[in-house]
Amino acid sequence: MRVFTDAEGRSWTADTRAEDSTDYKGRYHLVLQGEGDIQVELTDVRWNSERTARRTIKSMSLVELRRRLRSATGRGVVGD
Repeated sequence: MRVFTDAEGRSWTADTRAEDSTDYKGRYHLVLQGEGDIQVELTDVRWNSERTARRTIKSMSLVELRRRLRSATGRGVVGD
């Protein structure tokens, strides 16, 4: 899990979530949670293990996290 701010200064948390599946390939995906009940699931960003997902999220730059968030919100995949 990693906390970051978007370009407007709002706080977001980057984390991973596992899908219920018998297929282990790409089972984990990126989830961004904003203040309140705002949540963005980026199912196109996938990992095979939780360990790899957490390590990757931890190593992502602020620019990369903001880019992913901006891309997802531009596609209208924000849910609440």
